Parts: sequence; C-alpha cells; structure tokens
Amino acid sequence: MSIADDPIDIDDDFDEPEPYDTGLPVPAARQALEREQPNDIEAEQAVLGAMMLSRPAIDAVIGTLRGPGDFYRPAHEVIYNAIRDLHDRTGAKVDIDPILVGGELTSRGELAKVGGPGYLHTCVNAVPTAANAEHYAETVRDLAAFRQVIETGTRMAARGYAALGEAPEVVQAAMAELQQLVAGTAVAEQKLSVADRWQEFIDSQEAGVDPRALDTPWPDISEVVSLRPGQLVMIGAATAGGKSLFGMNLAAHVALHRNRPVLVASMEMMGDELMARLTSAESGVFLDRLVKHKLDDDDWQRIARVSDRMRNAHNFILDDAPGQTLSKLRAKLRWMASQGHPPAMLVADYLQLMTPENGKANDTRAKEIGDISRGLKNIAVEFEIPVVALAQFNRGAVGRRPLVSDFKESSSIEQDSNVIILLHRELAEDGTDTGPTAGTVEAIIAKNRNGPNGRVVQLSFQGHMARLASMAHG
Repeated sequence: MSIADDPIDIDDDFDEPEPYDTGLPVPAARQALEREQPNDIEAEQAVLGAMMLSRPAIDAVIGTLRGPGDFYRPAHEVIYNAIRDLHDRTGAKVDIDPILVGGELTSRGELAKVGGPGYLHTCVNAVPTAANAEHYAETVRDLAAFRQVIETGTRMAARGYAALGEAPEVVQAAMAELQQLVAGTAVAEQKLSVADRWQEFIDSQEAGVDPRALDTPWPDISEVVSLRPGQLVMIGAATAGGKSLFGMNLAAHVALHRNRPVLVASMEMMGDELMARLTSAESGVFLDRLVKHKLDDDDWQRIARVSDRMRNAHNFILDDAPGQTLSKLRAKLRWMASQGHPPAMLVADYLQLMTPENGKANDTRAKEIGDISRGLKNIAVEFEIPVVALAQFNRGAVGRRPLVSDFKESSSIEQDSNVIILLHRELAEDGTDTGPTAGTVEAIIAKNRNGPNGRVVQLSFQGHMARLASMAHG
C-alpha cells in the first residue's frame, strides 16, 4: 500500500477522510483509530485512469467494485460517478477521455474540487496499462472492506464500553452489523454463461427432480407447487383461517420428515404453544389435552412413539422472540449455519406482526409492510432458500372466497411473491365451523410462477390435532 504524492491541490471540500472517531475512553483503542486506515491512492488513480483510456475497463471496474464508496479519497468517488454516468448516457458512441470527463465535472460544478483537469491527466498517467483495470479495482475493493471491518469493530467496541441499553439488543445489533458486513464484502463465484450452467442443469434433469426443491406434506399441493431457493411463498388467510397450521405443518414436514434445517419465527405464539401444536400434529394427541396437561396412558404411548424424533430435532428452530425484524432473521439464519445446520427454509408467522426497521416517522403502514415483504424476498435470494411468509387478510375478505388483493395493509405482497396460496374456510357468522363444508379448508393456488395457477386443493381441517391433512391422497 502507498500514498501517491499528488502535487495538485484538491479543494478543502474533498480532504482525506478523518480517522473513524467513536470517543472511546480507552487509550489503546484511540491509538489504533488514529492510525491511517488501509488505502492505496495509486491504485485508485490507476482505476480511474484505466476507465478514461478504455471502455471495456469501465465495465470491468463497475463489475468489480461494490460501489463508489469503495474509494478512500472522496474526489475519486466524484470522478468515478462522472465517468459512470457518461458511460451510461453515451453507450458505445463516444470514448470516455479526460476532456469529456472534465466537461462533465464542469457542468456539475465539481471540476475544481477534484483538482482540475490536470488531476484527471495525473490519473491517466498513473496507469501502466488499462488491461489491468480489474486488478486495480480488486485492490481498491479489498482495502475498502478492511476499512469496513475497522469501522464495524469500532462501533461494536463503543457500544460495549458504553454499556447502555439492554445487553441482548446490543448483541443483536452487533450480529446484524456483522451479517451486513459479510453480505456486503462477499465475492461470489459467478456462473452466468450457458456453458457454466449446463452440467448442473443436466444433472438435475437426470435426477428427475430439482435437488434443491422442497415438497409439502400435501401431495396434491406438491403436484403443482414446489418450494425452490430464492422464492417468497406467501400463505394468506383470514383470522382462524388455518395459516399458522399450514406454516407449522410445512415446517415440521421439511425438518422432521425430510431432515432439512428449518427456522420458524413466530410472532403470534409462544414456544410452549408451538411445542403443543407440533406434538399434537406429530403424535395425534388432542391439542387441548396437551394445553391443559391432562394426558392419559394412550396419549403417553403416542408421545413415546415420536419422542426420539423430537428429541433429536436439533435442526428445527422455533424462535418466539418478540419484535422480529429482517436483521434479526438474518442473524438467526447465520447462527444456524454456524451451528452446522445451514437453513433450508424460513417460515415467518406472520408478516404484519414483524417490526419495521430503518423506517421514517411519516412512513405509511403500507410502505412498512411493502419494505418487509421485499426484505423477505431478499433473504430468500441471499440465503438461497424458500421463505414462507404467513399474512393476514383485511376485513373485506370475510365471508367470501379470497383474492390476492385481500392482503392486509399492502398491495406489494402480490408483486414480491413467487407463489401465493390463499386459504379459505367457510365459517358461520358466530365463527363456528358448520355447514356443508365444515371441517375443510380450500387452498387456492392464486399465483405460481413455475406452475399452473388457479388450482383449488381441498384440505381437511383437523384443529383438534393442530394439522391440515390431504383429502385426495389417503
């Protein structure tokens, strides 16, 4: 690493960044912070110079850097943005050179601030060959990652020394920052070409099934819907419509019967209630007996038959912590991976009870729910798992077959979801399960990007044993 001697004065508005300051009262920590953060000004100049010499270099740099914030010198960030914007506007029609970039910066009133036209030529002269642009960009990107590590660690240390707030909340915030740091600095191996993708595609065809896809406990639903990595699967229902049973039954099937790690984040029920429902569904013991702790000998025999399965279900995580946020879900998923159980699925029960984060005071509830919906979709893509989110219908859906537009407080749910399943129970006005369709639930496949839409599957509603059962397959 080196700092280039730059004879050109750069305006005070773009002085070098100050060392990260947290006000820590510890001399050793303060000394560490006063050290110059990792940077390589020559590499940054070489990146910009290469971009002003070669259009292919611009694409290589944009594809390598995480963004303009990777530059240590603020003036370099400004020059980078000008080059990138020119590249976007002109396409392949015009070569990007120092004169053109100087004109762009002049129109923005920023040329003098970055050191004038002479500094642009200094950057061009700093690069031996534009062919090495990607290598220089990797250096800039990696040094920026080291600076992020320093800043993240410093913030975490500051919170620890301050000893303010609830300790679990501080730890959760630290975990969230570490998760964001890992996600932001990870450089994934890209397989984009047909040649890169071909063998994996053929292997999955020969296997007869997608090895990454998960099935459901209901064969008639699995015939039309498979749960694939990166999908957001939305299960909607009115109050007492069976969405929690659906989510818990699905999670138990994947974790206990397919031996794949699952996280259930429940914001509606506590751990004891979740365990009672799970035990009832797996053993056949009536739910009310488990809730009231009134078990007879036959009940205990049923429980004994599933005891080993439950005792060894280390990969089945039930998180009943209140105030679930997207960051907390990410932290829990990463924790599972650190414990040797990388998650295969997340079930969130339910979406409207999640706590929004980073919102503004004037944000509408619809925007908050939309942000959460998109965040869950991003988690599905980031962790390469299906995310199953349960959601409540608005009051207008009561008494009729539901529509995808019935989700409470947000219309973006329909847009974000890959699969939408609407549950419908025809209940009497007093809420009792009576009439010709008593004991049944309609599962309406309202949206299915990889299969047929509109299929209606009849499920048996067995609330006394906390489960939904398939009616078409014995």
